[in-house]
Amino acid sequence: MKSVTAARVEQRMEELLQRHFDYLTATGPGPDHPLDEDPSQEALQAVILQAIEAGRGGKRLRALLLCDVWRALESEQNPDREQAVVDLACALEVYQTSALIHDDIIDGSPRRRGRPAAHLALSRSVAENNPNDRAPARPDARGTGLGILLGDLLASLSTALALQAAADLPQGPAIGRVFQAIQTAVVTGQVLDMGMEEASLDDPERLRSQAMHTMAWKTASYTTMAPLALGLLAAGTDLEEHKVSVHALGLDLGLAFQLSDDLLDVAGDDRHTGKPVGGDIREGKRTVLLADTLAMANPDQAKEVRRLYDSPSQRRKDTQVNMVRDLMQSCGAVEASRRRIADLSVRAQARAQALADDLHLSARGRTIFLKACRRFLPLATTAGYHERVSSIDAEAGQASEVQRAGQDEHE
Repeated sequence: MKSVTAARVEQRMEELLQRHFDYLTATGPGPDHPLDEDPSQEALQAVILQAIEAGRGGKRLRALLLCDVWRALESEQNPDREQAVVDLACALEVYQTSALIHDDIIDGSPRRRGRPAAHLALSRSVAENNPNDRAPARPDARGTGLGILLGDLLASLSTALALQAAADLPQGPAIGRVFQAIQTAVVTGQVLDMGMEEASLDDPERLRSQAMHTMAWKTASYTTMAPLALGLLAAGTDLEEHKVSVHALGLDLGLAFQLSDDLLDVAGDDRHTGKPVGGDIREGKRTVLLADTLAMANPDQAKEVRRLYDSPSQRRKDTQVNMVRDLMQSCGAVEASRRRIADLSVRAQARAQALADDLHLSARGRTIFLKACRRFLPLATTAGYHERVSSIDAEAGQASEVQRAGQDEHE
């Protein structure tokens, strides 16, 4: 099996979604109720079109990790299972799309990947179908409601796609259980995230711990832990035997990934991120960066930040957002985040090496697996990072050579 590309995943996602939507519109809820006679058909068509549009773009990192884990373990032995694995990966990306749609509604984000967010696009689509309405500049109640339902529809379809793919793979029932557990974890993380909006800013250390805990549920659970687990199961591997290692590796990868994303919100460029920079500050999100800023700024600066975050979000001006961004840089919070990401990156790569050993991967499989894990780790600029990584790689390589020598002697 050749490496699966993001373009292939996206194309297959569109095929699968279109197939399901064609079935829905052709059959309706029953033979006596065809949808083409329903006056609300236009709303459904708008949702279907937006579902396809919302699924476009993105790096497809979750899908690629799942496919690469399977490829590292079993692709040469069972290449006929490739399509089912790709479809399972697509199911994960469809769920990712549903989560992003809901996320944008909760956060009030008007843009996603450089385009109007789904609820804004639906607001405009509904207005276009009504000549008495003007296209809204911001999401309205109808578009937001349709956006919520679109997210629900895609989440439901993602489960159907996963179960269909699992039927053609080993460990099918376990795959279904893991996929459904993902959704519970993400919703739990979203609830925790919303609950943190009221978290006190007087205890930065506690705030930092809460933010890391929320990231584990909301991001790491389905961004890295789930693809690792699903890839192993698709290859027929006993997940219980490696559950602790998969959880630890997935957690480190997921936290490093989310911390990097939070860093982009402060030090990035919206021309590259596709989202307005400073959005987390504008929305008053409780992040690790905020906790570090409150801990590292002087008392007057910390007091001003707390005052700003406690004010209604609509009153936060660009100048205030930029002030906080500058403070995060100058007080050392950005650099502290980079060091934290670098430490997680080093530990994650050590865990990946250890798991590759436990899985008894071939040299080719090992390369595929480690490269797939590194895809979630940013290029760290912290001094000494690359030397530390090289040291770990060298030690892991020596250990592998000793292990292989022992196996050769035994054989």
